[in-house]
Amino acid sequence: MNLAELQRWAKTLAKEKGRPAYLLIADLIAEDVESGRLQARDRLPTLRDLAAAVDINYTTAARAYNEAKRRGLIESHPGSGSFVKGKVLALGSVKGGYEMTMNLLIEPAIPTLIEQVRDSAIAVLAQHDLYSLLRYQSFGGGQRERETALMWLDRRLENACLEQILICPGIHSALVGLMTQLVSPGQLVCVESLVYPGMKAIAAQLGLTLHSLERDMHGPLPRAFEEVCKEGRVAVLYVNPTIHNPTTTTIPLSRRQSLADVALRYSIPIIEDDAYTMLSDEPVTAFADLAPELTYYITGTAKCFGPGLRSAFLHTPGKRQTQRAAGAMRALSVMSSPLTDALVSAWIMDGTADAMLKAVRTEGSARLKLAEQYLGRNRIAGAKGAFHLWLKLPKASNWNPSELAVQLRALGVSAVASAAFSTDNNPPDALRICYGGPISRDNWEEGLQQLADIIDQPAFLSSNTH
Repeated sequence: MNLAELQRWAKTLAKEKGRPAYLLIADLIAEDVESGRLQARDRLPTLRDLAAAVDINYTTAARAYNEAKRRGLIESHPGSGSFVKGKVLALGSVKGGYEMTMNLLIEPAIPTLIEQVRDSAIAVLAQHDLYSLLRYQSFGGGQRERETALMWLDRRLENACLEQILICPGIHSALVGLMTQLVSPGQLVCVESLVYPGMKAIAAQLGLTLHSLERDMHGPLPRAFEEVCKEGRVAVLYVNPTIHNPTTTTIPLSRRQSLADVALRYSIPIIEDDAYTMLSDEPVTAFADLAPELTYYITGTAKCFGPGLRSAFLHTPGKRQTQRAAGAMRALSVMSSPLTDALVSAWIMDGTADAMLKAVRTEGSARLKLAEQYLGRNRIAGAKGAFHLWLKLPKASNWNPSELAVQLRALGVSAVASAAFSTDNNPPDALRICYGGPISRDNWEEGLQQLADIIDQPAFLSSNTH
């Protein structure tokens, strides 16, 4: 653990004198583990070094480490020191359980819809030469599959072009490929102060530097983007503009126009991750239409069929960029699955994709209404048709988001603390709550009741009851 991190802890302790220092230090360890700043097996300062660095006494430092041990965050070995154990795992779940941290799609329990999906998949296997689906193919998909992708993209883009489309094995793999192609050592990737955690993981793996842009209720601030562009080191702007993960914000047209204007004036490529766009009934103009010569637009079908269907559609700024992107991604993933591509094309063509989308939107809107009923509209940000919401914690509860997320996951509520999304080391008091996955609406309502009860309790009362 470096000196800068200890200095950040010292500043936090100096600002928050109303809470015991030993609890705050344990909270800071939890936040740093959740965000990835502290990794499993990282060595922590000795008790004397910690006490001196953050201006507390030795006894308080010892209490802080004991509290962190009690929470399962660290372990100590006589003669060796104290070490991070890593992220705390969920302790259990209710009614069979479901994935605790990923943003899982709602799985509509509609027998006729399930049968439609199954029948369509069987028809694909029956109508195709099986061996043709098991062979290598050129990266980017076959002619028929790209034509179907164009039909899908036409719903959101005004001027989509077949020659600028690549079919990729998932949005995440497309992002990895674009980052290797567009960002050189020493350059910056501009992102919002709250961002999809996968982007943080990609940057860490590739050794890229994320530059955090200040945001408000409408998305990243154009002023902040332009200020960093003036320095001349920006490689790309990454945006998740529709039903943002985690806050559910959809950037309004005026803000999109302002950001696109900055990108155009400084010739900054834009990566538009529009993973959730098809869940929205009210799409706004895409960055790809505002700055077509700069924007790499990505969407796909995972958010209407599930993450097991790794299929994404990338629309590049031009034919030359398409060739370069194909080369970068071919080196990383060889190709998308021909079988998956055939399934996706069939489901788009025969209306199965639309039926699934409609069912997900309908159920998502119903579950959001329940959340507003139990939690109150002023506490949450949500979007009709989505399957996650952003829960803002009341200051009076004294809840630490990371600690609360652990307790909620133990109860089967899919909660992720704001630190997992933060890029400016200043996460708000908030959680992302997912209400998708293999749970029923009754399961979700039961979880909401538990969630409402817990967040209305002061943190110290809840910790004494578990």
